[in-house]
Amino acid sequence: MTIALILGCAVLPDGTPSLTFERRIAHGAALLRSGRVRRICVTGGQGRFGRPEAEVARDRLIALGVEPRDILVEPTSRNTFENIARALPLLGGGPVVLVSSRWHLPRARLVATILGLSVTSSGPASTAPFGRTMAAVLREVAATPVSVLRAVRWARRNAR
Repeated sequence: MTIALILGCAVLPDGTPSLTFERRIAHGAALLRSGRVRRICVTGGQGRFGRPEAEVARDRLIALGVEPRDILVEPTSRNTFENIARALPLLGGGPVVLVSSRWHLPRARLVATILGLSVTSSGPASTAPFGRTMAAVLREVAATPVSVLRAVRWARRNAR
């Protein structure tokens, strides 16, 4: 059974998902409706505002018509590595479709692969201005070594 793994993102001060997070959530719901995935796992712990990201995503998915029984929730992670690592027990070892922003997916796929997941990825199209997209890409370049190091350490600890 294929599961969509929606990676966490910011929650706004009013408790709603940021535009980027909303796009990820809607994209995951579309994958479920199309039959590409059978369930959705949402991730993300407490951010700067509101409730944990995963809880906000779960509530938004339900508002979009997703049945609660089709939603798995990982509400404690704080970063990309933790989103994936802490969701592992919920995923059942089956195939996973990572859902995130397109600029974020290469790093997320690399982490997921190191952690032993069989993954594909899918991300919504962005309408962000060029400058904002470039800033996000540069952030990914800087964050990738840290995420990879965390994943490699985790994989070595858990291989024993």
